[in-house]
Amino acid sequence: EVQLVESGGGLVQAGGSLRLSCAASGLTFDDYTIGWFRQAPGKEREGVSCVSSRDGRTYYADSVKGRFTISSDNAKNTVYLQMNSLKPEDTAVYYCGAVMYELVVVTTTCLRPRWYDYWGQGTQVTVSS
Repeated sequence: EVQLVESGGGLVQAGGSLRLSCAASGLTFDDYTIGWFRQAPGKEREGVSCVSSRDGRTYYADSVKGRFTISSDNAKNTVYLQMNSLKPEDTAVYYCGAVMYELVVVTTTCLRPRWYDYWGQGTQVTVSS
């Protein structure tokens, strides 16, 4: 059974930092692209960033480029999202998703939730002004 477990969310002031983790089990980690998504109340789920565990390629949404960094530790089957210079508009539930790397290209395609087969339960990030 594939499981994705997010952790690291919390409450932080604007300008602060958080690091989210997505721990994967039940899959061959190197064969997957992992994406981070977020969903604010009343809004659709949007892609934030993705990384290919196969070759390490990454992609970012324009809204987080230069502030967020995604990384993959294949030995730990874990993907991280380092979030710096947080803004109130970053407030959302953050989810990680997994899809086999052959099925998505690490471009804007990997930021589309419809491609992902597996999802975690989410972790809340709240940024106060």
